[in-house]
Amino acid sequence: MRNLRVFVLFMLGTLLCLGCDKIRTEGEYLRKIPIYSTLGEQRKMNIEIQEPIEFKQTGKIYSYKDYLFIMELHKGIHIYNNANPSKPVAVGLLPVLGNMDIAVKDDVLYADSYFDLLSFDIKDATKPKLIDRQRNRFSRSTFAFGTVSSNVNSDELEIIVDYKDSLVTQEYIRTYYPQQGLDMYENSFSEGGSGTGGSMARFTVAKDHLFLLDVKNLHLMDITNPSKPRYLKDIELFPGVETLFPYKDKLFVGSTTGMVIFDISNPAQPEKLSTYSHVRACDPVVVDDNYAYVTLRTGNSCGGSNNQLEVIDIKDPTKPQFVSEHRMSNPHGLALVGKYLYICDGWDGLKSFEAEDVMKIGEKRLEHLKLGQAYDIIPGPKSLIVVHSTAVEQFDYSDPKKLKKLSSINRSNLN
Repeated sequence: MRNLRVFVLFMLGTLLCLGCDKIRTEGEYLRKIPIYSTLGEQRKMNIEIQEPIEFKQTGKIYSYKDYLFIMELHKGIHIYNNANPSKPVAVGLLPVLGNMDIAVKDDVLYADSYFDLLSFDIKDATKPKLIDRQRNRFSRSTFAFGTVSSNVNSDELEIIVDYKDSLVTQEYIRTYYPQQGLDMYENSFSEGGSGTGGSMARFTVAKDHLFLLDVKNLHLMDITNPSKPRYLKDIELFPGVETLFPYKDKLFVGSTTGMVIFDISNPAQPEKLSTYSHVRACDPVVVDDNYAYVTLRTGNSCGGSNNQLEVIDIKDPTKPQFVSEHRMSNPHGLALVGKYLYICDGWDGLKSFEAEDVMKIGEKRLEHLKLGQAYDIIPGPKSLIVVHSTAVEQFDYSDPKKLKKLSSINRSNLN
């Protein structure tokens, strides 16, 4: 037990101190102190919808029917009724601790919770009901900073479930969270019955199957019966896999070192077609019939020194070929809608481009909106949904050359 806690503390300090600010002057200082629990204790707790609360930090986003889901570190999933994107209404908080990603199929929401995969019935999204928990579905957990192995009782693993502020009067290190673990870690309109995630997603639904990424593995679940996900197998990839993007009968996996293309014509038996390699950098991907659009950026855990958009010819998916590159500031998530490309360019905000000529995308910028640190985007049926460091913004994009702001969900806006 002691060894587990020491390991967790070591890994936590190593990761979070990438964003540390060391204070050397005298006086009182505010320090964040971790609150611990065991995974066994968390598994025994009822998970029921709570009253809406202000979110302190935006996370990944997901859209399903008339609802918008916003994930937050150490809090859970904020649910909004988004039937009218001009006036989203807060429904409540689903306190799924240890959650980083979700996906939805036929009114069943799938969410990771530390090492476990949870399924919720959301026929009534205002009252989600937990219907299944698969323990230790993931071998690794970003929140627990550990690995589940056959000789470890995961119920005894100590995890950090929250932080409290404490005044101290000595030299200390103040820790800042990475943006939703962005540097640790489907964007076309989705198939019937499923929702839509951003280009930073690690969960996706395609052909009645659920594909899940952890640190280096692709987990495959059959969800022909959505309420009873059936584990099929794991496909070992390599450390640094980050994002999933399904398109027709293909699945594109973005990583810190390249893009992997799978044929999922038979979704129960994905066939690896090719690997496209690039310099080390974080790597979200979106595609159309002919090209893959990849954003490469520098980051704390991604390494590398490139901040750019790369276009790759995938007409022959067994032989992807580099086409062009376009300089960006620090690009994160992106969305492709017809011949228009929207890129979340970090602290440089949201940028839109005409992408009909892939050789001249960088020269065809249409708009540049200064937001917070923009990092993911969903082109929904009613609005373009953009998440940045302090808010989730929605835009009317019926005229793709001129976005019109509809609403903003921020820390103090619960409607």
